[in-house]
Amino acid sequence: MIKLIRTRDYDDMSRKAANIIAAQIVLNPASVLGLATGSSPVGTYKNLVAMYEAGDLDFSQISSYNLDEYRGISRSNDQSYYYFMNENLFDHVNINKDATHVPNGENLDAENECTTYEAAVRAIGGVDLQLLGMGRNAHIGFNEPCDEFPKATHCVDLTESTIEANKRFFASADDVPRQAYSMGIGTIMCAKKILVVVSGEDKAEALKNSVYGPVTPQVPGSILQFHPDVTIVADEAALSLCPAE
Repeated sequence: MIKLIRTRDYDDMSRKAANIIAAQIVLNPASVLGLATGSSPVGTYKNLVAMYEAGDLDFSQISSYNLDEYRGISRSNDQSYYYFMNENLFDHVNINKDATHVPNGENLDAENECTTYEAAVRAIGGVDLQLLGMGRNAHIGFNEPCDEFPKATHCVDLTESTIEANKRFFASADDVPRQAYSMGIGTIMCAKKILVVVSGEDKAEALKNSVYGPVTPQVPGSILQFHPDVTIVADEAALSLCPAE
């Protein structure tokens, strides 16, 4: 079941998404959070940091597992998702860094890294709340449109549209890694709750197809229709092609 929350703009979306994550932490201080990167959740993390600084949140018992990481990128690279998470959240709250997990892009043995990461997520009993963004092609994590839904953590060849979308973070498109490690659709769908943040008119078609279109691996986000507890927080621009509810 998908619950859609309509917000005015990116800031409003970020506040409301942060409130949902904060409620999860307050109700279960030892929650396992699945975390996302990219531009969509940055505002959500800023709000969580502000709540922590105000004394309203305690991350000391939280553990986290990130969705994905570029393959072949060092953790010290400022475009790695390991770096991103420290910069945007972990360095600013009292989370135990040993309890935070991001796929290791420095491990070029794809089979080893994916098997190890998948086993770690399974061993902890899965994710309590999974935060997702959504790509312009409706990818979730780095699960790109393809012929079938990948079940487990795997190595992905990034599509040209994803490389194009991410090149703004690099010196040039040539510098964008061509592969990434990503939790599989099956891994994501095992989360007890899923929270999706979507902002901007360029995501409107992907969001409409994910929520109202047929469930197909060509629209990876459409699989969320089969999850029992999904909340999508989206701004007016992202919802511009969806029917008013």
